[in-house]
Amino acid sequence: MPSYEHLSELLDPAVTVLLTVECQQGVVGPDSALPELARQARSSGALANIARLVAAAHESGIQVIHALAERRPDGRGASRNARLFHAAERLPVQQLSGTTAVRVAPPIEVAEEDFVVRRLHGLSPIQGTDVDALLRNLGCRTLIVSGVSANVAIPNAVFDAVNRGYTAVVPTDAIAGVPADYTPAMIRHTLALVATLATTDEVLGCCKGPRRR
Repeated sequence: MPSYEHLSELLDPAVTVLLTVECQQGVVGPDSALPELARQARSSGALANIARLVAAAHESGIQVIHALAERRPDGRGASRNARLFHAAERLPVQQLSGTTAVRVAPPIEVAEEDFVVRRLHGLSPIQGTDVDALLRNLGCRTLIVSGVSANVAIPNAVFDAVNRGYTAVVPTDAIAGVPADYTPAMIRHTLALVATLATTDEVLGCCKGPRRR
């Protein structure tokens, strides 16, 4: 884990953005299309930790971006070039635009100054979305990545951030995947090679202070 001084330097609110990935009701809520993932996000404490991070970001002036995945009711523009997409089409709960399924899930609170970025295709919350342009316009240098899943979207986000020149910080107890033992393996063998790892408490300890935006 990084030293407090190093992490505090990385998490300067003026150049830091918190990204929540697919923390939507149809994914991590009670009526999730992926109940095993939703249970893991809640039972592990990851969803509660993400809510704590968002609340602290609002207090400290760190910009928050919520990245959500959805599809049109007619399916136009949706990706179909991977097994995952075909499986998603058959799920009983669909992430349809304008429905409850694609609203940010409690206990995460969305503030007026937050950005909500929605994508209709692909696996990444950054590639092919507005997120990268927003980060650059905000002067971001450090991107805190939280959410689900550790199987696909989280590593995608971290790789995309690093490839675009951002420093990725991953609060290891604010991401979740399935099965339960997969997330620590992903963190240890993959994310540790490209991101700065910390706990939610360590990140929160560096985010205290007056608003700077």
